[in-house]
Amino acid sequence: MTDQQPPTIRLDIWLWAARFFKTRALAKQAIETGKVSVDGERPKPSRVVRAGANLKIERGVEVFDITVKAVSDIRGPAPVAQLLYEEAEGSIEARRIARQTAAAARAGYLPPETKPDKRARRLIRALGDLDAL
Repeated sequence: MTDQQPPTIRLDIWLWAARFFKTRALAKQAIETGKVSVDGERPKPSRVVRAGANLKIERGVEVFDITVKAVSDIRGPAPVAQLLYEEAEGSIEARRIARQTAAAARAGYLPPETKPDKRARRLIRALGDLDAL
């Protein structure tokens, strides 16, 4: 009688293969600093990941709430990597709203239409030296 164990893989390898991080070292650092949780718990990089596990990944300002669909230790192209997980609808919507908010905040800045003239250049230089005014 053979017991068929579901395929498993280390968490840091899976995060790298699923293209959440460019290197395993970055994935390991994110796990160790608490940016990744598995089923609500803070894992170690060597934690075993199986299909069906719920992961919460914080990458910069983005937060991904995903369910593992498959495991792989091979880093393939992005369309293949996206087949390894399924992201929750709420997570997708929250990231979309965050992107729109950031874009709106950036829209308030308008760069100058022309190069600064002589007077403006002097004022810019003087910003570093308040005694020059």
